[in-house]
Amino acid sequence: TDAIFIGGSDGVTLDNTLDLMARVRKYAIPCVLEVSTLESITPGFDSYFIPTVLNSTDARFITGLQHEAVKEYGELMNWEEIVTEGYCIANPECKAAQHANANANLSLEDVVAYARLAEKMLRLPVFYLEYSGVYGDVETVKEASKVLERTKLFYGGGIASEEQAREMAMFADTIVVGNVIYESIDQAVATVKAVKR
Repeated sequence: TDAIFIGGSDGVTLDNTLDLMARVRKYAIPCVLEVSTLESITPGFDSYFIPTVLNSTDARFITGLQHEAVKEYGELMNWEEIVTEGYCIANPECKAAQHANANANLSLEDVVAYARLAEKMLRLPVFYLEYSGVYGDVETVKEASKVLERTKLFYGGGIASEEQAREMAMFADTIVVGNVIYESIDQAVATVKAVKR
């Protein structure tokens, strides 16, 4: 495990963010807050990842909420700790797609175009291909990786086995393991070991 991300699109509050951070902080591993609500922003994290949902149909999730955060906290922000993620949500059934009003019925060509947009036009350091809860299309991940040179490809969604982690790690720079942690911590740890080999 290279880092632990705290965040999500469902029921994130300052109280549960602080509670989780306190439990994670006892381990010598970077702790990242993926900011999904203004209410969850708190000092004490090593980094703050700010998503901009590239395929949202609602401007609030592209720049609106980010603008509000900078307006409110801009004077206090340590800009060296902030990483902007170009999110591309590719599972129309997931809560994140519904929450962000994302057009998640994407073709391979759509995803590749969003990857290019993230790197070439917006110059984002991270392109996060999010399948949230389902295992994604390997060919799509592969093709997205081919067009990224400097921008790092993060993959998240449905990884429940070492084989799946290894398969996606062939193309993604970073694998995000989510729901399997709640189902089997041992299996989650096994996915990390598989990628590190």
